[in-house]
Amino acid sequence: MSKETLQWLNNNTLIGFTDQRGTAWHHRASLQGDEPNHYPGPIPVDDVKRRLFNWQAVSTPVYVKSPVTGQLVQAPNRQAFVRSDTGHVMGIFSDGYEPHPYAEWLIHKIATLLDADLKIGSAGLLRQGAVAWVSVEVPDNITTPEGVEFRPHLFGAACYDGSFQTTFKRAITNIVCDNTMSAGLAEAGQEMKFSHRRNSALRVVEARQALNLVYESADDFTAAVRRLCQTTVTNQEWNAFLNAHTPLPEEHGRSRTLAERKREALTDLWKNDPRVAPWQNTAYGVVQAVNTYTHHQQTVRGAERVERNMLRAVTGGVDDLDQATLQTLNAVLTVPTHARAA
Repeated sequence: MSKETLQWLNNNTLIGFTDQRGTAWHHRASLQGDEPNHYPGPIPVDDVKRRLFNWQAVSTPVYVKSPVTGQLVQAPNRQAFVRSDTGHVMGIFSDGYEPHPYAEWLIHKIATLLDADLKIGSAGLLRQGAVAWVSVEVPDNITTPEGVEFRPHLFGAACYDGSFQTTFKRAITNIVCDNTMSAGLAEAGQEMKFSHRRNSALRVVEARQALNLVYESADDFTAAVRRLCQTTVTNQEWNAFLNAHTPLPEEHGRSRTLAERKREALTDLWKNDPRVAPWQNTAYGVVQAVNTYTHHQQTVRGAERVERNMLRAVTGGVDDLDQATLQTLNAVLTVPTHARAA
């Protein structure tokens, strides 16, 4: 069951460059009121501020009910952050916790890292505003000689619930499936994290050097796709990969049934799905099958697709997923992917 309703997603997420990427899966024009949340080109900065970040996170004291007197008593050294417009309590922390305001960290600070060719491609709020992201992208899609169409981007995310550190990370959006993928597939994408403590600062020069921004991501991803598409995966090796990736328990029961269903779903993607099948019998097809299954078909309790996928991109789950897939595949290949020339 979705934690973020379709109504919320159509009013609290903004999707840009739809002429290049198409509409989001949750797009419902009837739920958007007088102002659509999809943009054919880049999302104006002022729209992100006005539509998403037009409220404050207010620090307020925390009170608890005394079991002796029944009266409210202020909890020492504790504070809650509350939305100024809705009153929603986003998180409770020690006095030393210093959140990063969304407009400052996800718009103004990102702007200092970028050049004029990069624009906002998506932005949104989740968990009733306790989590936010902004993605800046190149205007046009890039297509590799192998037919993989993608968009490199710099992804920034912050929160008021303490669930992760403020993060800036380079990543890839695969257009055919709208998946987030590692910039280099076999390597973790470069990122910077900032703790929610006083005096934490984004040092512009160091950030530029560490992130290598967006354009290098395109080169890295293109080289990785070429290498993986040149790596043949036979039907026998695909079956060996399935056995290693999703082994079948010997005993019949629920665990075996779930494993069988996952293997069937992965094989169907591998053979028939237009998001995967064009690269069947290649290492890239294997990565694409697992990534697409995880993004779009895997059931996750207590999480909704947008929130799950966004948080996976921030916390490194996308990198871990792609790296783990390739590690498992390399163990069953006659010639591992890392032995191929890029």
